[in-house]
Amino acid sequence: MLARVRSGALRGIEALVVDVEVDVSSGLPHTTTVGLPDGAVREGSERIRAALRNCGFKHAERRVTVNLGPAGVRKEGAAFDLPIALALLAAFGDFGLPDLARWCVLGELGLDGRVHGVRGALPIAAAARRAALGGLMVPAVNAPEAALAGGPPVVGVETLAEAVAHLRGEAVRAPTTVDAATLLAAAPLAAGDLADVRGQPSAKRALEVAAAGGHNLLLIGPPGSGKTMLARRLPSILPGLTLDEAIEVTAIHSVAGLLDGRPLVSARPVRAPHCTISDAALLGGGAPIRPGEVTLAHRGVLFMDELPEFRRNVLEPLRQPLEERRITVARGAGAVLFPAAFQLVAAMNPCPCGYLGDDARSCRCTPPIIDRYRARVSGPLLDRIDLHVEVPRVPVAALADDAPPEEPSAAVRARVEAARARQRRRPIPLNAHIPGRDVRRLCRIGPAGRRLLEAASERLGLSARAYTRILRVGRTIADLAGEDEITTSHLAEAIQYRSLDRRRLASPYDTA
Repeated sequence: MLARVRSGALRGIEALVVDVEVDVSSGLPHTTTVGLPDGAVREGSERIRAALRNCGFKHAERRVTVNLGPAGVRKEGAAFDLPIALALLAAFGDFGLPDLARWCVLGELGLDGRVHGVRGALPIAAAARRAALGGLMVPAVNAPEAALAGGPPVVGVETLAEAVAHLRGEAVRAPTTVDAATLLAAAPLAAGDLADVRGQPSAKRALEVAAAGGHNLLLIGPPGSGKTMLARRLPSILPGLTLDEAIEVTAIHSVAGLLDGRPLVSARPVRAPHCTISDAALLGGGAPIRPGEVTLAHRGVLFMDELPEFRRNVLEPLRQPLEERRITVARGAGAVLFPAAFQLVAAMNPCPCGYLGDDARSCRCTPPIIDRYRARVSGPLLDRIDLHVEVPRVPVAALADDAPPEEPSAAVRARVEAARARQRRRPIPLNAHIPGRDVRRLCRIGPAGRRLLEAASERLGLSARAYTRILRVGRTIADLAGEDEITTSHLAEAIQYRSLDRRRLASPYDTA
């Protein structure tokens, strides 16, 4: 006898509906699984057999054929255990199960019949909604996230026996519902406060500009100047996620298995990979292809401390996601497109010893050593970072207990939200994302501003990309000031944020 149920397979952060067909026929007891299953799927036959026996579903040993279609798509993971087990019971015809063709089911089975959580429940629920299926059965731990998709009714089960009882109508479980808007409204604020950072007014101003326009930021300064402390407080001045953004981020973290029981990711993600990270871990890859850190930081912040210490094969591919806010990962099995609209915040020392230009300590590095150190971060990559900001050593007087209190993150965040509200009226989500064809229209400057920018471009040797990014930063500075026109003062401040371009003019070993 043949039975059919639906399940889902992941492809990047997307999912497609999979037909699970089980045929029971006479012959020697044996289970054959076809349809490009991986090892975890093939091993599922042993887990299913033990789970059925331990839950009391005794049946005669027969020849079983399991087909997972479409046959040309690779099927990975243990999420097919529960749909195969239910289809097997339906195929035997002795357990009173109805037609399961309108159900989408996923879940990993333990040997005792418990249903364990799986990755990607939210994208699979979205695929079930697009396929207009009638119901979705998932592990109880995954039910809240699956309900976010707004698709068919979601039933969460904890054991195989509960799933069978629900389908028979013996112990019907209520569908799971989630109020995503309430969860988002109750989200806690980001940890850390700018008031904790003493001194550094210019760096804090740059942080505010970066938050207001979504600009990438590079902090350059000696050890102990507060670069990491500043970078980790950027999320505290960023506006919260919208509901659509929160669901999008939740889907990514669901595929990566990072939800940890949360139904919704309600805060902007912050990822801080170590400088020893591989290119596959940062950009995405593996078998099957998984999202990397740039995708896990989508709609949030990617903090890369000690930027020159990252390997070149890790840094250079960052050009595509920084420019296009997405990344394509191609492997022999195919190519997957991942979203990567993150805000990059990087930090580096001015030289290997860290004290070039520091008044308190002298630099021990020779010119060739400094050249090699700075060459680890290429010019094309620096061109894609809007703000290059020097973070000098903090005076000891600013660290005293009786020093004046610093401005809190709440006050800065209010200005950032007001600036972003002006951007949305254009309508451009963020100034950093203004398309090149719209820069002249949205970032208009007067004759005086044009002369200033042309003179700076000639003197600093700016590329066309850097020229455009200065205009975008100037637009953000004008938005923070509540002004429609970009003035020369706005442009002058934006030019000052090209610290590394200014350094190229003078001797890089000048400590004055």
